Amino acid sequence: MSEETTPWKQAEKFLRKSQNRPSLKQPQSSSSRQSHPFLAKDPDAVVGQFQDLTVKNLSDYGVYLSFGQDRVLLPNKYVPENTAVGQTIRVFVYTDSEDRPVATTLEPAGVVGDVVGLKVKDTAPFGIFMDWGLEKDLLVPRSEQEGRMEPGETHLVRICLDESTHRIYGSTLMSNLASGDAGELSYGEAVELIIHSISPIGYTALINKTCLGMLYKNETFEDLSIGDRCRGYVLRVREDGKVDLTLKQPGYASVEGSAQKIIQVLEAGGGVSPCHDKSRPEEIQAAFAMSKKEFKRAVGSLYKQGRITLHKADGIRLKS
Repeated sequence: MSEETTPWKQAEKFLRKSQNRPSLKQPQSSSSRQSHPFLAKDPDAVVGQFQDLTVKNLSDYGVYLSFGQDRVLLPNKYVPENTAVGQTIRVFVYTDSEDRPVATTLEPAGVVGDVVGLKVKDTAPFGIFMDWGLEKDLLVPRSEQEGRMEPGETHLVRICLDESTHRIYGSTLMSNLASGDAGELSYGEAVELIIHSISPIGYTALINKTCLGMLYKNETFEDLSIGDRCRGYVLRVREDGKVDLTLKQPGYASVEGSAQKIIQVLEAGGGVSPCHDKSRPEEIQAAFAMSKKEFKRAVGSLYKQGRITLHKADGIRLKS
């Protein structure tokens, strides 16, 4: 690929023509690309992370902060009032259009290594620009895209760092989002979920940043969006390696959790609820955010414990 057709060269032309943004410096060939001189030599000059840096000196353009063995500019528009030499400022460091390190007090949606849900801001033949909260949008090159991406859509993106150039970029490739398989997961295991995509049957979720699983609509009682994080539980690992998930803890602990939720709703409602075992599933879901099956199991447990009484006329009551 010639320099004139690299994604970064095309990005420069696109941004300058359509959005009048600062240019993006094109990369050299992969064999000769180099990052900013001191970035390449200084292991303490960390790009793509939040850090507390000390004000080294003031200038007409902003303030210079100690950055490893050198310094980094925090432009005037980000400098807090009454900033003085020796003061510490929390900043995020990334590279500008000339591959120079620059600091900002703006907070991006994530740092290098994070997996986050980002909205597509603009598209071009060479890649996709994602809104991640900074003036310079995050570029997802075409080679780093798993599928089609359109403006306004939200996609799960891993924020990555090119170690040779210190440019930050995004990737939606599954190989970069998930790092393993479901072999070590077991029934009832608590897992951390990030919603990856949504379909009519439910939500595909990234499990512990290792593999994907399915969270069916009938196992959730809340609206989730791509990029949302929540705790879930493993329902089963199928023979083909696919994982079924739930937001409710399976087994006895789940019954106890549902029972406690019913008690809380009853206490907030004057000790009574019109719901009973003949109520419609939608009514139970609206009142208790659980399925009718869960409701009946929890009510049965509370009744056996003598904590509630059952009434056909007006539902369930807390036992005084």
